[in-house]
Amino acid sequence: MNNERKPFLRRELFDQFARIGKVLASGARLELLDLLCQAERSVEELADETGMSVANVSQHLQVMRRARMVEVRREGLYSHYRLADENVFRVWLAVRALGEARLLEVKEVVRTYLSDRDKMEAVTAEELVRRLEVGDAVVLDVRPTKEYDAGHIPEAVSIPLGELKKRLKELPRRKEIVAYCRGPYCVQSDAAVALLASHGFKARRMTVGLPEWRAGGFPVAQSIRN
Repeated sequence: MNNERKPFLRRELFDQFARIGKVLASGARLELLDLLCQAERSVEELADETGMSVANVSQHLQVMRRARMVEVRREGLYSHYRLADENVFRVWLAVRALGEARLLEVKEVVRTYLSDRDKMEAVTAEELVRRLEVGDAVVLDVRPTKEYDAGHIPEAVSIPLGELKKRLKELPRRKEIVAYCRGPYCVQSDAAVALLASHGFKARRMTVGLPEWRAGGFPVAQSIRN
């Protein structure tokens, strides 16, 4: 190879890596990425979840698709997006960890947003595994049913947060309830624990969500519904 071309090829290589950086350089795209870590979603579902317009979501997804970070499945008039593979989540996990470690603004927002969490005792994934082995805890998944079906902790009970108050009788009172939701920045499990505690249940939240659980090498189950 001509040595004069090598600097240009090196720059081209870095430019290709920068396509990933373009996806990560938008808070809106990171929000979409975070949702797609839970389950496949249509453009319309993503727009409803985030409050963005369908056109805006579609534009962001095209940037993500060009970077090969998401894949699309067509079904009639609808397009359904999913993460390209588990490595995409690992990149997002690394970005979060770096942001929490280096950016004071991130720490301040997290501290304010999750201020009520300090009062709640949490359960780690490792502790939950031990608790399940001895059978003294019940796992509660409070995410939407679609996300539960796409992947959940084995033996977890699915009761979306909006239905929890009406379905308390389905949960045992003699065991501790460990609730989990979408991840460390999701407050659905916090709300579930507060609701359960107010009705006399012993409950704690898990420190991570299903994507972090999966990335940690723990088993994941899926549901098949007719």
